[in-house]
Amino acid sequence: MKTFNTLFIFVFILFAAVQYNDPDPYLWVPIYLYPAVLCYCEVKQKPINKKAYWAGFLVFGAYAIYKMFDTNGIIDWIKFHDATSIASTMKAEKPWVEESREFFGLVIILGVMAINYFRAKQRK
Repeated sequence: MKTFNTLFIFVFILFAAVQYNDPDPYLWVPIYLYPAVLCYCEVKQKPINKKAYWAGFLVFGAYAIYKMFDTNGIIDWIKFHDATSIASTMKAEKPWVEESREFFGLVIILGVMAINYFRAKQRK
């Protein structure tokens, strides 16, 4: 798990760093740094309060649900844009590209947090 968390510390910091040209970096930089800190605490084996995970699950889960049903969200991308590639270019020229990428970023965060949460429960 140490390797897993070390990898995701760097992944989340990289994700946060590339938000400089995003329309709302003030939102996305903290979103990506939050799980990076949780992964860091796991690497250093610092105890993490369950509430830190549950706060993340609640906030990021609710935001992911919002991104799913948003006007240019995942459902819109799948239904009206035939799930066209959202990774063909780095520039998000279509609104559903940005929204879909943000949704999948939240899914990655939630997945990593869930793995760490359940591994921490098994240790106890």
